[in-house]
Amino acid sequence: MKSHNAFSMYQQDELNSAVLYGKIAKDVKNEKERETLLLIAKDEQKHALVFERYTGRKLTPNYFRIRLFLLIRFLLGYTFLIKFLEYRENRGIQSYQADFDQIPEVRQILADEEKHEKILMDLLDEDRLHYMGDIILGMNDALVELTGSLAGYTLAMQNAKIIAMAGLITGVSATLSMAGSGYLAAREDAGKNAVKSTVIIGLSYFITVVLLILPYLIVPANAYLWALLATILIALLIIAGFNFYISVAKDRPFGKGFWSMAGISIGVAVISFAVGYIVKDVLGISL
Repeated sequence: MKSHNAFSMYQQDELNSAVLYGKIAKDVKNEKERETLLLIAKDEQKHALVFERYTGRKLTPNYFRIRLFLLIRFLLGYTFLIKFLEYRENRGIQSYQADFDQIPEVRQILADEEKHEKILMDLLDEDRLHYMGDIILGMNDALVELTGSLAGYTLAMQNAKIIAMAGLITGVSATLSMAGSGYLAAREDAGKNAVKSTVIIGLSYFITVVLLILPYLIVPANAYLWALLATILIALLIIAGFNFYISVAKDRPFGKGFWSMAGISIGVAVISFAVGYIVKDVLGISL
């Protein structure tokens, strides 16, 4: 038999979800979506009361966790947050299924959770997901181009500060070029706001550039190899974070996207590093 501590955990999760869905609903502009979220919040509250009857404990919402999830909503969007919550609840379903004999109401809770997921996935259509292609374009191009450029500069220049300067010049120029190309492409797409698309491409490119160059700005001038290693690790973290977002928001497998992007970025970096070696040692060109 499962302990009351386990049921208390279920109760707390349902209670937190009830408050969270209610808070999200207040900020949603679409009336149909707001009503759906409020209905789900009410169901989650009922689920919490079911578990309360078995635990005998009166719990209060964990507002620290709720604020953390609201921060995630602010940064990544409510579509991502809701799908992430549904993902967590789906994992919890496996635990609930073992409790049919102890809590008969669990069958109805499971039915409600499955209904919630279907309704939410049919309704949610967040604006930022329509511009995901622009984010991918800006970020992926910056990862490939800057990781490769910095790898080549590292062996050719062998000075972290000079490499940072060269990388920043390359990055700013490439950001403007990419934003301009993105604007011309977006103008031909009737379903997009060309200016908004341009800003998203430019920002995603430039933010990625800054993160990749940062190690060269921090380390001493002669620690250029350590800076390159840190840059590669940052690139992998960016790729992992982005693919986790995509895997949750668009129900895509994490591994395939991650290894594809990582393979391209690291492959270009290795080739560029070899080019830096050729430029410096074989051709005898050095700074």
